[in-house]
Amino acid sequence: MLDLHTRIATLQRPTLLARAARFGVDDYRRHVHLRRILHSDALPRHGKAIMQLLDIEAEMNGLRLDDAAHYRPARHVEVLIAILGEAQLMRATAPQLV
Repeated sequence: MLDLHTRIATLQRPTLLARAARFGVDDYRRHVHLRRILHSDALPRHGKAIMQLLDIEAEMNGLRLDDAAHYRPARHVEVLIAILGEAQLMRATAPQLV
């Protein structure tokens, strides 16, 4: 099983989606965005949040690939931003090995 950082790094998405997510990650606010995406007031730890976000993103990517009428690119970008933001926060709060 791949670790979370490897799973994120191996996501293959269209360039436009990836760029939009990278531009938006600086404005990511966990307490606002993650609550809205997960529909929850209680925020999970970073690792668990990333796992949930990856599941949501996989569903959204399936809709994109199927050309589903209810696919929303803006929502997809929002989820990708949250994945990148959570990964940054997880790296920043991880204990540093010396």
